[in-house]
Amino acid sequence: RDQPRSRGLGDVYKRQVLVTEVSKRNTIMGGLLASLPLVSFLAFIWLYIDTKDTERIAELSSQILWLVIPSLVFFALIPIFLKLNIGFVTSMVYASTAMLISYGIAITILK
Repeated sequence: RDQPRSRGLGDVYKRQVLVTEVSKRNTIMGGLLASLPLVSFLAFIWLYIDTKDTERIAELSSQILWLVIPSLVFFALIPIFLKLNIGFVTSMVYASTAMLISYGIAITILK
């Protein structure tokens, strides 16, 4: 039986280049490509192949759903900061910090 292939940094890089190039032409399509939950799809498949434990996969899916919410904080704040003419790097730092705080809160609640 074939074992799932590990995704290397090269594959991640190729996906980022694809998203960047598509976004230069069409930000909606770039956003769609970037939002696809490829890591989650692969995790579900690999977990199923390794364990056949569908209850565990359902639990993982539920946890992912709740942990998407803190990441939305990042995406909500970036355009706000940039429209306020806060520099790109500073906006990234502020939005990332808010996201990390949100993750901490969410993980505390989920425990």
